[in-house]
Amino acid sequence: MLQPTKQKFRKSHRDRGFTRGKAQRCNSLTFGLYGLKAQTGGEVTSRQIEAARRAVTHEIKRGGKIWIRIFPHKPVTCKAAEVPMGAGKGMVEFYAAVVKPGTVLFEMEGISEASARLALKLAGSKLPVRTRFCTKNL
Repeated sequence: MLQPTKQKFRKSHRDRGFTRGKAQRCNSLTFGLYGLKAQTGGEVTSRQIEAARRAVTHEIKRGGKIWIRIFPHKPVTCKAAEVPMGAGKGMVEFYAAVVKPGTVLFEMEGISEASARLALKLAGSKLPVRTRFCTKNL
């Protein structure tokens, strides 16, 4: 699964209101012809990104090319069950990518539009944000 190799700080704040507003970057197709764009904001974990990637590669039978446009940089911590308040912040449980509405999550090329649409629909069902299929205007 994806996780940062090096970090300046091991734990970070949880940023309330981080998904407010539209995405200013990563909001258009750059590499491929077809893409999966987020319509709602949220956090996508590294496990969810990997599940979506596996669904896409299984559907297109290792044909074409796939780009993952998001990376889970944010560490999310949890305290163990039945631990009293205090005694510091919990351990890092997983890493998440912060996604704003309009962010392109995946891009593809080298396959037909129908198969790309089906593969990206399967990938979207693995993610906690609402998504839509988009194409590059040539």
